[in-house]
Amino acid sequence: MTPPLERLKTALADRYRVERELGAGGMATVYLAHDLRHERDVAIKVLHPDLGAVLGADRFLTEIKTTARLQHPHILPLLDSGAADGLLYYVMPFVNGETLRTKLERETQLAIPEAIRIAVEVADALEHAHRQGVVHRDIKPENILLQDGHALVADFGIALAVQQAGGQRMTQTGLSLGTPQYMSPEQASGERVVDARSDIYALAAVTFEMLTGAPPFTGASVQAIMARVMTSEPEPLTRVRKTVPQAVEAAVFQALAKLPADRFASAREFATALRQDTSAVNTPQLSAPNRKSRKGVLVCVSLAMLATAAASWAAARATAGSGTDSRPSRQRVVLWNTAVPVATSPGAQFISTQMALSPDGETIVFADSTSAGWSLFRKRRAEQDAVPIVGTDGGRSPFFSPDGRWIGYFSSDATLSKIAVEGGTSIRLVTGATNRFYYAGAWLSDNTIVFTAGDSGGVRRISASGGVSNALNVPREWNGQLPHIEALPGGKGLLIVACESNCSLKVDAFFYDLVKDSLTLAIPDVAGAWYHEQSGLVLTTPRDGGLFAGTFDAKRGVLTGDLKPIIDRVAPGQFAMSATGDVLYSLTRSGDAKRELVWVDRGGKATPVDSSWREWFEYPAVAPKDGRIGVSVRGAATVLWLREADGSRTPVRAVGNIAWRPTWSPNGERMLFVGSMPKPAPVGRTNAIFESDAAARALPTKLRDYGPSTGALWEAEVCDNGALAFRTDDPVGLSNIYATLPGDTTTLTVASGPAQDIQLALSPDCRTIAFMSNASGRANVYIVDFPYARTRRLVSRDGGEEPRWSKDGRTLYYVGNGTLMQVPMGTDPLRTMGEPTSLFRLDGYARARNRPQYDVSPDGRFLMIKEPPAPAVPPVVYVQNWIPELLAKVKQ
Repeated sequence: MTPPLERLKTALADRYRVERELGAGGMATVYLAHDLRHERDVAIKVLHPDLGAVLGADRFLTEIKTTARLQHPHILPLLDSGAADGLLYYVMPFVNGETLRTKLERETQLAIPEAIRIAVEVADALEHAHRQGVVHRDIKPENILLQDGHALVADFGIALAVQQAGGQRMTQTGLSLGTPQYMSPEQASGERVVDARSDIYALAAVTFEMLTGAPPFTGASVQAIMARVMTSEPEPLTRVRKTVPQAVEAAVFQALAKLPADRFASAREFATALRQDTSAVNTPQLSAPNRKSRKGVLVCVSLAMLATAAASWAAARATAGSGTDSRPSRQRVVLWNTAVPVATSPGAQFISTQMALSPDGETIVFADSTSAGWSLFRKRRAEQDAVPIVGTDGGRSPFFSPDGRWIGYFSSDATLSKIAVEGGTSIRLVTGATNRFYYAGAWLSDNTIVFTAGDSGGVRRISASGGVSNALNVPREWNGQLPHIEALPGGKGLLIVACESNCSLKVDAFFYDLVKDSLTLAIPDVAGAWYHEQSGLVLTTPRDGGLFAGTFDAKRGVLTGDLKPIIDRVAPGQFAMSATGDVLYSLTRSGDAKRELVWVDRGGKATPVDSSWREWFEYPAVAPKDGRIGVSVRGAATVLWLREADGSRTPVRAVGNIAWRPTWSPNGERMLFVGSMPKPAPVGRTNAIFESDAAARALPTKLRDYGPSTGALWEAEVCDNGALAFRTDDPVGLSNIYATLPGDTTTLTVASGPAQDIQLALSPDCRTIAFMSNASGRANVYIVDFPYARTRRLVSRDGGEEPRWSKDGRTLYYVGNGTLMQVPMGTDPLRTMGEPTSLFRLDGYARARNRPQYDVSPDGRFLMIKEPPAPAVPPVVYVQNWIPELLAKVKQ
């Protein structure tokens, strides 16, 4: 099928010279073009073909004419519209500026006068449109353009035209009109008839984001955001930013009212309220969201416990010399120079928090990357700037000793060390302490440290003075994947947040009884858990963000009260708490990051596979003959999709809720993938190898569920004759590659030993297998004869990983130092092999440590995953004297 850009160029050649793509959104792709008749640059928006097919040209073009009459200084006008070669399009002036979204990503928060001015200009535009009977329905930072500092609202009436033209067929496509973070409650609930007050709500949400750095409600999924829009109350502006005038806060919160009748009657009224003197309106009292409460005696007991906890905390805080002012104090702090990752993909591979708060709440220690690499920094509350802690090169995931005098941390060279808060010589405690992704440690009151010991060591305990470490009795399937460890009072128990399968789906908090050496599930589905002794509360962050709290029995490791929502936008796992009750947390960024599948030619030029399909893609695989694509999409579950050559897409049926890492047989008749299977607690699932039918309709067949030593399965490839190659993580923590022959249950060893042997790739003739191994001390690509592995040859010369064969088997590709490399192969690669040469850099494309993130098509192009733009540095909030407010929220 001809790409949309080429179709558009051909169809509009007599009127516009279409030059290039500017960007893509949920409904349309934008192209830069030159208006040949009027000698001016314009922007042409083309509805995605699937959407255009549903709508139909005649009805859509009839409805869109209603927007052409809007003439206002702050409205981007509609110049033209039409249908070209089946593509529906409309034309607007090209604005040589930026969107409000781009400005927010760069600056996070705007100056208050600037934010109010932009909001007022957008309100003026809305007032004009509403008087003409046009409701925008999709006000968001992406639709607000900034030219010479002034606002221009784009896409006026487009959403209405789409809905009116599409009718009931819109719901059949799965498309949503509006953007969840800015949808009014009535729009989020699916009401088709919305009026001007819905636009006022959306503008208030944008104003909220301009002032605070994030919209009122966020979440990991559309459903989570919509639920919060309809049921939760936003955090007061002045809690996040004290300098926001009371009148502005009052205006924004009235415009964000759940009921349209409670909002301003017009956009003009909202603009007038925003411009009022700060003394004209008092800050509104926010109503608490409806929450389920426990019944009977337990309610009385919990309230009594909370009241006692509040009094105990107040007394402890006073004893600590916190002063007479016990009101919460909030401030934004700048820690990181770069965007410290919360996870490498949505809901996956959580890392330990990179910030720690001293027991007295006065000192923040955090890890950040510098030009020389990672290091620890110290920032005292009374000081404006953070200073590097000398001697902590490579330092990450810091944690304090109970007396606040020492900092424990991990290094990039796989060591556990400690250093005095005041500085000095770093003392190495353990070598080989952890693996590349998961760093977690806790300093207990008995002066021992519990820490993640890495792939081969599980979880261990060592004296803070050094010496021999002892292993804790934790499941082998955790394999060192612990995002967080929390010491409970008395040094007798721990909260361990752990996962499996690279934290790809489920993360839970477990209670470890150090006296009984036993493990039980404490809190399911959380990416972090922190206990505050004086209040008796446990604080948790779920996978999709936010902060929850509930009463917790630290001796038995069980919740004694419901977890209640406390703060909406806390990033998963990114929270720290002092013994005095001060807290530090990182906020999530707005918007959902999406990857894009692209074809890349041998010169490095990328072309979208399908510009209307953007998800969190992983592990693409191209069929050897007909161009079909298998690719995983990660979200609440990891779903495998099959994309046909004509662009149609079908989800592959799976047994569990993980289906990923597809691979094709050389003849294209079989597609294998890794899926999940139930397994007894405390580890709930394990992996198996499945085979799907060519049409992806039947329930897949399980080929194998364990390695030879019951190790979990992670990769597999198959020959046309049924010979199978697969990779497991064996009990000792090493990754090994094995093979089975057709009709034979004997397991053959392809690559094993004291090394990580991963990323297997069978040649098309199934006589040779390539893989990555770190047996030499660094990652390199090797080939051996398959299946007996009698001869091994080194392929890469200066490090390498992610090998992939061309479909004809004449070339082996791999990634070396961020570059795609190629090696010509003879008919017998073990005897005849060329020298590696480079093709192009892989900056901006997805990479993986355990399975290649690209594939090679039959015509020699590369199917790759383009990463979304790097997120801005996450905002961090520091709150002092927080516990009384927390207790009040838990009692509600």
